[in-house]
Amino acid sequence: MRHFPAFLDLAGRPALLLGQGEALAAKAALLRAAGAQLREAPRFEEALLDGCALAVAAGAPEEDLRALQVACLRRGIPVNVVDRPELCSFITPAIVTRDEITIGISTGGAAPVLARLIRQKVEATLPPLIGRVAALGRRFQQLVRERLPSLPARRAFMERALTGEPAQLALGGRQAEAEAAFAQMLDAAEATPRGFVQLVGAGPGAADLLTLRALRALGEADVIIHDRLVSAEVLDLARRDARRIFVGKKRSVHCVPQEGINALLVELAQEGLRVVRLKGGDPFVFGRGGEEAQALAAAGIAFEVVPGVTAALGCAAQAGIPLTHRDAAQMLTFVTGHTREGRLDLDFAALARSRQTLAVYMGLTTLPALRDGLAREGYDLATPAALIESGGSPHQRELRGSLAEVAAKAPGWAGDGPILLLLGEAVALGALPLKRDA
Repeated sequence: MRHFPAFLDLAGRPALLLGQGEALAAKAALLRAAGAQLREAPRFEEALLDGCALAVAAGAPEEDLRALQVACLRRGIPVNVVDRPELCSFITPAIVTRDEITIGISTGGAAPVLARLIRQKVEATLPPLIGRVAALGRRFQQLVRERLPSLPARRAFMERALTGEPAQLALGGRQAEAEAAFAQMLDAAEATPRGFVQLVGAGPGAADLLTLRALRALGEADVIIHDRLVSAEVLDLARRDARRIFVGKKRSVHCVPQEGINALLVELAQEGLRVVRLKGGDPFVFGRGGEEAQALAAAGIAFEVVPGVTAALGCAAQAGIPLTHRDAAQMLTFVTGHTREGRLDLDFAALARSRQTLAVYMGLTTLPALRDGLAREGYDLATPAALIESGGSPHQRELRGSLAEVAAKAPGWAGDGPILLLLGEAVALGALPLKRDA
């Protein structure tokens, strides 16, 4: 983020406008709308900056523009010289306004036309009376604080009120009814919030593979407990002030044991917080989400499961590998490569059956044992295989060949990312998907 977004209160404060022309007139109109007292001059004198909250310039001589920038930097006054980013300490975004609501859109000065195009899309999306909904928040702000001293309780109430009946009435122009509905909801609101946990699948890594429900959960969470398979791009979609707790696991190295994670979920929910347990892939596919759900149910904590795109689906799709195929695989089997009591406890006879695809999770270290177990049951070691690292993310890479070849090369090929093995005749039938920019 090149520029820090901020909204300045300019009501009654002087702002210097230096120069002349249409560009400066447009800036003057914006500053006037914000309540600034305009101080206009065609040429620069430093005394003009006395008491100013900011300065904007356009259409002035070059020496005046540069002198203004130097003086503003020395005094700590924000300065904007139109279309001269090297002389600016702030830039003005494309702006969308709806009464109480102001939205600023910036490309960091790189492409102002693009910012305006985005503004047009936002303008077309926002309901015309959305500002009336914001006005409800202002109208009841103090009452909400008094009635609900707990921040989580206030946040949960406002989310319900500003997406529920009061908001719908305000959007319809029925402001008096909206205020009555808001007041009624506030009277019935619980001063002590009830905790709630969502077990959320973050998908295989790419942020745009999140479900809409997962995105909404991230925007509402007070606390996010996440593992190492959750990408930074996904975490960036969460509410900025949400507390983040890392409980990652890496090939049998657990910074927080599962029992500790279960207890943490219960403890945070009992504090009245909205908690998201964010897992790579799907929480109920080798993610131990079932154990967490049992712990929450035993403690009487309300929870829901938000499914995600599991690793096998994300990896296969990006690699162009069909998991089922009418000519090669009528069955898909998910397998864990984790050991139990030091051994790979799998039904190798069932896994060695033909016309199926095996998706083996977390199987890098036990790949030789998997190979040997399948071979004992007559499985052909020439069967096509693909080892996929960091699947479903922009960093996905693949090692393809027969099962024998992949097992032999895997130790030297594997990096630090999570790895999935796809095994079966269908693996050789895929076609690489076209790239988006192709």
